[in-house]
Amino acid sequence: MPERATASFAGGLAVAYVFLHLLPEIAQGDEEVGEALGDVLEPTPLVDLGIFLVALVGFAAFYGLQRLADRHAPAPSRCGPGKTMTSAEPAGVYWLHLGSFAAYNVLITYTMALRLETGPAFALLFTLAMGLHFVLTDRSLEEHYPRRFPRSGRVLLAAALLAGWLLDAFLAPTSTVLVAVLTALLGGSILLNVFKEELPSGGRSSYPWFLTGLVLYAGLLTGVTALGG
Repeated sequence: MPERATASFAGGLAVAYVFLHLLPEIAQGDEEVGEALGDVLEPTPLVDLGIFLVALVGFAAFYGLQRLADRHAPAPSRCGPGKTMTSAEPAGVYWLHLGSFAAYNVLITYTMALRLETGPAFALLFTLAMGLHFVLTDRSLEEHYPRRFPRSGRVLLAAALLAGWLLDAFLAPTSTVLVAVLTALLGGSILLNVFKEELPSGGRSSYPWFLTGLVLYAGLLTGVTALGG
């Protein structure tokens, strides 16, 4: 299957996940925070925006890191007839960018157990969406850092997934507010990555495959929701 087809299919799946699972999950977290803090804070429109502001912070923080990486991305230069070479990749920007994705991976597996509480079907769909998400993130980071990432990046990101799982095993989140804040922070960064990295454009995209992924995943999510997870 051509790369443009797989990327477009994964993009459609990711967009369906964002609109039908992630955004409702953030909204539910906002309601749970309101209930948990009802005795401390009087409900106001500003308080109701709290979790969405956290998601916005997550979106803005990861966008800033992406902009920094793009600005310092190594430019190809000619080294001979028909050959190109990549200029040196800034180590500081690379580790900052990679560290942000490592923290992102820790959050994903740290909150993974919460998906199991919603039912095995939802957990399976979440795992499918995140699996494709990791593949596309891996591809994007390798394009940004073709020299450094294959040597150290993949190992660090895989270790971050394991670290999040271990953290959850020994120090599982118990506070409703903490869970909602972490979910919103993660949600904001996922929103950015989906719309910036997982929606191929121009000649790299295939709308029929995008639509196939979107309709298929939307149908599965809708069916699981109708059956109660």
